[in-house]
Amino acid sequence: MKVQPFQIVKPLNENLIVQIDRGKGFYNTLHQHNEIQISLIEKGFGKLIVGDSVHQFRKGDIFAIGSNCPHLFKTEEEQGYVKMVSLFFTPDTFGKEFFHLPDLSEIYPFFDFAHEGFQLFSRQQEIGELFLDFPQASKTTRVALFIELLQQLVKADKKSLTSFTYPKEIGNLAGSRMQVVFDYVLHNFQKEVRLENVSSLIHMTPNAFCKFFKQRTNKTFFQFLIELRIEHSSQLLRNHDDLSIAEISERSGFKSISNFNRKFKASKGVIPSQYRKAI
Repeated sequence: MKVQPFQIVKPLNENLIVQIDRGKGFYNTLHQHNEIQISLIEKGFGKLIVGDSVHQFRKGDIFAIGSNCPHLFKTEEEQGYVKMVSLFFTPDTFGKEFFHLPDLSEIYPFFDFAHEGFQLFSRQQEIGELFLDFPQASKTTRVALFIELLQQLVKADKKSLTSFTYPKEIGNLAGSRMQVVFDYVLHNFQKEVRLENVSSLIHMTPNAFCKFFKQRTNKTFFQFLIELRIEHSSQLLRNHDDLSIAEISERSGFKSISNFNRKFKASKGVIPSQYRKAI
């Protein structure tokens, strides 16, 4: 799958698309689509790459992903079953003037927040329960639930997922190259990753690749790699009490504990042992 507009299948005579993904993993190929996506992780954990950033996801998390923002959900292989409920829509889903009605002014800010995407940090349980009503609801009830959902999302505490502005469509060649790079990094970040090896995968010199990557992610390749390693180590700290800090450092691709502690603190504000205690 190249990074290009991905066609969300629209059921006949339905404007608001409700989709349930379940199985051994989610669709973990870098993709983008015109629709805004709001997703509830009902079961599972892993890493979300969205725009220029890497985030963790786990059961109960709720994310909004902006229109045409490249993203992928990478589940951890140790899981047997994962499940996600998603809504797909555009500002014109119910007509060009619907969301401009004065009676809906309270939810106007949602579309500003959705531009960069966000993760909820309050009201997760309340909004999660509302989310789970969508699959079985009638079409009319879904519209009412949807307005209530947007209202709750506007009020909730949230954190932006990415601040990098993307063009409406990433070209096929650039998209396929980014997909190759992300696939390689996701499967090899726990090992030594050499710039020469990555750049050769897409037939570029290291210097050309660095410029190419920075233009499309707003950060250097190694900044992205470290961010991915830090989020992986955070998941291990959260889910594996049996692993020592040294083992987590090694499994996350860091060559030394001192470097791991330094990079982790720069990202999270605390060293790994403090992060584990706080959990």
